[in-house]
Amino acid sequence: MTRTCLVVDDSRVVRKVARRILETHGYSVAEAADGQQALDACRITMPDCVLLDWNMPIMDGMVFLQNLRSEFGPDKPPVVFCTTENDMDHIEQAIANGAQEYIMKPFDEDILIGKLAQVGLL
Repeated sequence: MTRTCLVVDDSRVVRKVARRILETHGYSVAEAADGQQALDACRITMPDCVLLDWNMPIMDGMVFLQNLRSEFGPDKPPVVFCTTENDMDHIEQAIANGAQEYIMKPFDEDILIGKLAQVGLL
C-alpha cells in the first residue's frame, strides 16, 4: 500500500521539492498552500503523515496543528514541522503541540527521509 503525505507550505517551490523527494520514496503526495486547506484535506482523507510549514497566510502551521490534534487526537497523523523557525522556543512549542519531528529549511533528501524514518514512516 502506498503511503500518503500532505505537504503544507505556502511556497510552491518547497512543495515541489518535497513532492519530488517523497514520490522517489514511494509516497503519494497531496499539497496545501495554508493550514485551512490542509485541515479541509485531512477532513476528507487523512494522510499517513503531514510535512508542515510554520509561517503561512490564512492559518499558520501551529494553529493547523492545534486544530488537527483537537479534532483527530494526539498522534495521528504524524506531523513533521519543516520551517525556517529554528530557535528552541519554536521547536519546543511544536513538539508540545503534537509534532513528532522538526526539520530546518532548506532541507535535502537525506534530512527529510531521515526524519521520516525516525518517526517510523519508511
